[in-house]
Amino acid sequence: MTTLQDKYAELITAANNGGATNLQVRAQGNVLYIDGVVPTGEAKDQLWSIYDKIDPDFRGGDLVLNLDVSPAAPSTKLKVTTESSNLNIRKGPGTDQPIIGKAAHNSEVTLLSKYNGEWALVRSADNEEGYCSLKYLTPI
Repeated sequence: MTTLQDKYAELITAANNGGATNLQVRAQGNVLYIDGVVPTGEAKDQLWSIYDKIDPDFRGGDLVLNLDVSPAAPSTKLKVTTESSNLNIRKGPGTDQPIIGKAAHNSEVTLLSKYNGEWALVRSADNEEGYCSLKYLTPI
């Protein structure tokens, strides 16, 4: 029988090899939780890419990736340029991912990395870290 740790072994190995600290992997119920701190936004993006390869479009619902980017990671400030509403910050790169926070219209966020041409990994002024649409972010 394949366990969740077996299913996500590549992801766990990549987190370890990518310099993740305070890495904790635990199964609870039928869900695997991976917690820790990664050195850069790109390191977090790489792990989300592996996750998407193992479980396309994150449909399995059997993994919770709770990885934060180190405060020492390189970053850039961007302005939220939505029409007028708040910008959703999501757990992962996709509209199917849960909303974990919001960044106010015209506020500043810290760009940690660009996941792809559509999604950016950001940290809000409230220290909420997640993914949002690149089309609503403008360099300052």
